[in-house]
Amino acid sequence: MSEIDSLKAQLQALQEKALALFADAADLKALQALRVAYLGKKGELTSVLKGVGKLPPQDRPVIGQFVNATKNALAEALDKAESLLASKEKEARIDAERIDVTLSGRTSTPGALHPVQQGLHEMTAIFSQMGFALAEGPEIEDEFHNFDALNIPAEHPARANHDTFFFDIEGTADTKLLRTHTSPVQIRAMQACVDAGGEPPLAVVAAGRVYRCDYDVTHSPMFHQVEVFKVDKDVSLAHLKGVLQHFLSAYFEKDVPIRLRPHYFPFTEPSAEVDIGCVFCNHKGCRICKGSGWIEVLGSGMIHPNVLKAVGIDSSIYSGFAFGLGVERLVMLKHGIPDLRLFFENDVRFLRRMGAK
Repeated sequence: MSEIDSLKAQLQALQEKALALFADAADLKALQALRVAYLGKKGELTSVLKGVGKLPPQDRPVIGQFVNATKNALAEALDKAESLLASKEKEARIDAERIDVTLSGRTSTPGALHPVQQGLHEMTAIFSQMGFALAEGPEIEDEFHNFDALNIPAEHPARANHDTFFFDIEGTADTKLLRTHTSPVQIRAMQACVDAGGEPPLAVVAAGRVYRCDYDVTHSPMFHQVEVFKVDKDVSLAHLKGVLQHFLSAYFEKDVPIRLRPHYFPFTEPSAEVDIGCVFCNHKGCRICKGSGWIEVLGSGMIHPNVLKAVGIDSSIYSGFAFGLGVERLVMLKHGIPDLRLFFENDVRFLRRMGAK
């Protein structure tokens, strides 16, 4: 066999083998590897062409035409295989991403307010509708606003270290504390009114976090309170009871009986604990209310004259009422929650049950 016939045979065999491999290529990546293997600078076709230089000059044009025909055949076969594979991959991707519009939509889980925050919003909204203005105050307080101005004596247990979080601020001689109730906002609101040259009437609701050294199923070292007070001429205990009756019935979404029992608070005189008819047994007597039909919910009273004096309000002209309630306690009663600590453990099952998803 002549040299030129031998090269033609090699090119023919190379073309047949390459076309078969192109047709069997699994994907575009494999096809690209075959393109490099056969038509690249160091590919199979280049290796065969090295033998062209050994041919006599008159035979080279003949084999050149054969080489070009082989190269064109391989390139055309590669393009067709590439187009076919690209089409198949597109169809596979479309099938994989196909959406069945007849299927039911996926359920989303929107966020919601924490049950305590929801309770705060509900309570302050009721008081706002009654004409009480919303006020805020600092959570880090001094002894004057937290105790002295509220007529709390120096020997009162609330001022002991075992009940209150005291701390010193570096560089100052002042003793600070985490406020133990929201009543300091009452003092600050009345002071601000007097300092601005104003005078009552004042009707304020203040909500926020408070802190005490206590922790069990009904107490937490951090919890939330709502403070409500009104100062004006001729404010009486009847006004206090009317506000309490409206608020408690509105919050529990039904008429609830209330009663005021004599009690003692340093900042009110007279003072009263407020009970509501048990919301679990409709005032008939059950395990929750210990058979009495009543549940204690908050403390209240008429603002002590010493408190008005501390902020510069004449108690011979003005009087007022005040009461404070624990937000968690009322939320527990409204929703039948047995343990205060559930509010702070962030158990998703509890939060979902309460609607905070």
